[in-house]
Amino acid sequence: MQINRTALFRASCLSLLVTSLSFGIRAGIMGDLQSNFHLNATQLGAITATAFWGFPLAVVIGGMIVDIIGMKRLLVMAFIFHLLGILLTIFAGGFWTLFISTLTIGVANGTVEAACNPLVTTLFPESKTTKLNHFHLWFPGGIFIGTLIVLLFTKLGLSWQIQVGTMLIPTLIYGYLFSKLDFPVTERVSSGVSMAGMYKALASPLFIFMFICMCGTAITELYTEQWVPVLLKSIGNPILIVTATSGVMVLGRGLAKPVLKRFAPQGVLLMSATIAAIGLYLLYTSTGNVFVDAIVFGIGVCYFWPTMLGFVNENLPKTGALGLNLMGGAGMLSVSFYTIYMGHYIDRVVAGKLPAGSSLQDAVKAAPGSSLETLYNDAKNVTGIDVLHITSFIPIGLIVAFTGLVIYMRSRNKNAAV
Repeated sequence: MQINRTALFRASCLSLLVTSLSFGIRAGIMGDLQSNFHLNATQLGAITATAFWGFPLAVVIGGMIVDIIGMKRLLVMAFIFHLLGILLTIFAGGFWTLFISTLTIGVANGTVEAACNPLVTTLFPESKTTKLNHFHLWFPGGIFIGTLIVLLFTKLGLSWQIQVGTMLIPTLIYGYLFSKLDFPVTERVSSGVSMAGMYKALASPLFIFMFICMCGTAITELYTEQWVPVLLKSIGNPILIVTATSGVMVLGRGLAKPVLKRFAPQGVLLMSATIAAIGLYLLYTSTGNVFVDAIVFGIGVCYFWPTMLGFVNENLPKTGALGLNLMGGAGMLSVSFYTIYMGHYIDRVVAGKLPAGSSLQDAVKAAPGSSLETLYNDAKNVTGIDVLHITSFIPIGLIVAFTGLVIYMRSRNKNAAV
């Protein structure tokens, strides 16, 4: 068996590109979906949330079986789910078809990470966190490309269905590439760590701490990016805000090697939380150049996801593929719950700002240019800013948590050196 780690890494990046395109394009077409299918924020939140709980469902199950069935079979499953989910989205006819198609894509996305995160750490044991950052730069990269597709295709007058259909191209390519390549066994299997040893490592207080922190880092990054087009309609072009944020994240993750060499992963996480909190504050108080604010936020969140995974795999290697995938599952599941909760919150607050006798559904279906539509849009804009304000308290909590992590790791490293 000949393992071509360069080809495997490139194919992995392409599969993650499809995952991120689904986020970027969906972020760009959420307004179209809301207006075309007459969806309120609760319904839109429920549809969006399915991608986030479909992901953890797949990533956790995938983490449990990847050592048994192998990474290649898992990626074949991801290809099938991606193909099915994209086609279902294109031909969606309402709430439930959008719900099912988004769930299917979420399952595909989780299956990709369930296989590719342990694949990357297996292929590059000497530089796990750096290569995870390089791999995960294709997540903001795909969002960047996806939002540009939305902007270009919308300007050309092309439908949202065609925008979604562009994801079929990289899907078919990565499916073909993986079908032709040989795969190694996972790192846990090759190192001889038993299943019992893996589950014992998962009970470590350090893993539990990082598992909880992953919920906060994921919400800060993914919820904000996915909902900015809805939450910040009153400030410039919200799609361009997502594009600016994603662009700086690509650059940051591409420069991960010198950053991680200068600062330990725990130090990078502390700096990230601090800058992300500042970025969110700038976004919800912005009265000037919102793109500068978006860039600050992008710098803050760019290292969160891959560095959290890399920290766990480097410091708790016995947790193996399941440890990586439980972290990813925790992140996406927390975003799902937060999205659903905030969807209800937005509808509740917006309904309270409407004229007496007007229901939320009346406002959603209000005629373009009517006074009710204007009141509804104004209420959503104000509430969107409020949601970002509430979300900003999460990275503030992470600053405290990662300060403790820096102190703990300094003490642990000092004791290990004695």
